[in-house]
Parts: sequence; structure tokens; C-alpha cells
Amino acid sequence: MKSNDTNFIERLQQQKEDALEFIVDQYLPLIKGVTHKVLSPLNNKGVIEECINDIFLSIWKNSKKFHGDTNDFKKWICAIAKYKSIDYYRREFKKIEVSSNYIDIDGEKSAEDELIIQEDRTELIKLINHLDPVERDIFIMRFFLGFKTEEIAKKLGLTKASIDNRIYRGKKKLHKKATPLTLGENGI
Repeated sequence: MKSNDTNFIERLQQQKEDALEFIVDQYLPLIKGVTHKVLSPLNNKGVIEECINDIFLSIWKNSKKFHGDTNDFKKWICAIAKYKSIDYYRREFKKIEVSSNYIDIDGEKSAEDELIIQEDRTELIKLINHLDPVERDIFIMRFFLGFKTEEIAKKLGLTKASIDNRIYRGKKKLHKKATPLTLGENGI
């Protein structure tokens, strides 16, 4: 028996390989679209391909947890694709953060200057991690990856004004966290 539009879910849950092949044939463009939308800012096709493979593996492993019809199945695999892609984005972005800490900006800097720059970067990353996840993503895209406000708005599905407002509010939050308390504020 071969998988088709009516029996592929049942055959997938029975771990029949032809069901997985059917799903790949039917849903690969959808999965690629979702994955590309989330991971395209990384500009790494290898990560996108790895993520797509991981999505299909996850569908295969968790197929018995699915209960519903073909419309529900489409929503289910889209959710898996979205959250897997977000996980990959976060993982890869952490790698970018770590490797950017070791980039030699200017070969003429002294060891003391490099140490100060390294400490400043570490402090900035700690401060940014206190922001809400959306604001943190906006700051990373804007100030670390160099995206324009319009690009960020398009990628996150927000308006340009919303992005500008979040940047403004985020800067105020960062400024408050970064500014040490003055003597009058702490009652001394």
C-alpha cells in the first residue's frame, strides 16, 4: 500500500517510510517557506537545510502525538517548522555573538584596550538580554546585524513606527540599567 491524500497520516503514525516521502513531496515548499522566513537574516543556506531536515525528523518522531485531519496536519507541521526555525535562529545567533567577541577590530590596539572593548561588549550583551524578546531581537538586528528599520519591520511583521518606538523605549531601558545610581537616589 502506498501513501496518498487520505491515508498518509495513519501510515506516518505507523512509521511507514513511504508516508514520510509523501509528506516531503507535499509539504516541502511550505516548510521551506516558513524556515526561510525565520532564518534568512542569518544568510546561511546550510543552517536552513539542516533545520528543514530536523523539522521532518521531528514530524517523523512525533507523528503519534498528532490527532486530526489533513488541515490540522498542515497547521501542526507549520507550528513545528516555525518553532524549530526559531530555535535554530537563537542557537546560530548565540554562535555569532560568541564569535564576534573575538574579532580583531584594530591590530594596533593594546591588550588593555582590547580588554576594555571585550568588557564593554559583555556588559552590552547582558543589558540587551534584560529586554523583552521582541525588543532584544530588534536591537540585535538593528545594532549588531545592521538591518534598517524597514527591514526589521518586514521581518517581524510590525510597522516601522512600532519598531522605532520599541528602539526608543529599549534605549531608555538600557540607559536606566546602565546608569549607576547617584548618591541622592539610594538615600545616602
